[in-house]
Amino acid sequence: MASQSNLYAGIAGYVGRAGQQGTVGVFSRLAGAESWSHVIKDHECWAVHIHPTDPSVVFAGTSDGVYRSTDAGKTFARTDFPKDGIQIWSFLVDHSNPKRIYAGGSPITMYRSEDCGETWAKLANPGMPDRAVMPFACRVMRMAQHPTKPETIYGALEVNGVMRSDDGGDSWTDISTDLIRLAQQPHLKSKIVSNTYNEGMLDSHAIAISPNDPDGVILAVRMGLFHTADRGETWQDMEVGRFSPNTYGRDIKVSPQDGNTMYAALSVAAASHDGGLFRSQDGGQSWKRFDKVKVHGTIMSVALHNKNPNTVYLGARYDGEVYGTEDGGDTWQSMPLPAGVKDIYSLAVG
Repeated sequence: MASQSNLYAGIAGYVGRAGQQGTVGVFSRLAGAESWSHVIKDHECWAVHIHPTDPSVVFAGTSDGVYRSTDAGKTFARTDFPKDGIQIWSFLVDHSNPKRIYAGGSPITMYRSEDCGETWAKLANPGMPDRAVMPFACRVMRMAQHPTKPETIYGALEVNGVMRSDDGGDSWTDISTDLIRLAQQPHLKSKIVSNTYNEGMLDSHAIAISPNDPDGVILAVRMGLFHTADRGETWQDMEVGRFSPNTYGRDIKVSPQDGNTMYAALSVAAASHDGGLFRSQDGGQSWKRFDKVKVHGTIMSVALHNKNPNTVYLGARYDGEVYGTEDGGDTWQSMPLPAGVKDIYSLAVG
């Protein structure tokens, strides 16, 4: 069955397959189509983002800066973005000014556009300390904006904790100290490739804020889901392991229609062959498995529709797996990417 929505997938990297190559870029599948189109072919893509108030505008974060579509994903063109050699990993559209867009990069860098992504300016260096020596540059994985204080923005950093801005991105404060305190607990220690057992708690992948709890921030890290109610001064373990056998948190999204409903992608590890999409309908107090599929790779991205609460999609590595429901989870359909396309990093639907 063809989707009623436009789908976009960002493809990058070859994690876990040293020496192998594969297709990269952005694939789009427009509403009603039976197949995917390869709309960006020459650059790795780590983020695809649909503008929440104008779905004809779609952003792609690539190894060559920001690309943008203004025709609902039929075509993309490079924006007027600085040639800094920065990979773009995340986007945030300012809810108080939809023409203002933020882009987060690797190494940790912030950019801002005031004209809906036509032109971009580099912001001041966030000045985050290096806390874990990794074989890759740390990056701004996701951003979240306070629902009533738009100048307050949070950034989840892989692998470097969390930062907060209170002036619209002009300056940033490190709010990772309490994550490091938690990392001293035996069950929250994790060291895979760095020089510190703090690595797992600093391995931030996604961050979200519900309008029903505007001062609460939920963070998805390697060791699970964590919550702060005091702007990052302290963090509390949400103990998602009570509900899921797997606790590696890769993505978390709050429903645009219902602030009590949120979705979390929980898998075994960054490189795994299992995972599940879990839903909370009580603001994160409890969780239940939502999907009805069997993935063969870590679930990397959850995509929610800005208008239709019944539409939810997930993307998993390493086999180009895309699954979705458009009836609130009653039925699921598989919409895999073309054969040989792997390493989904980001998925968007709208």
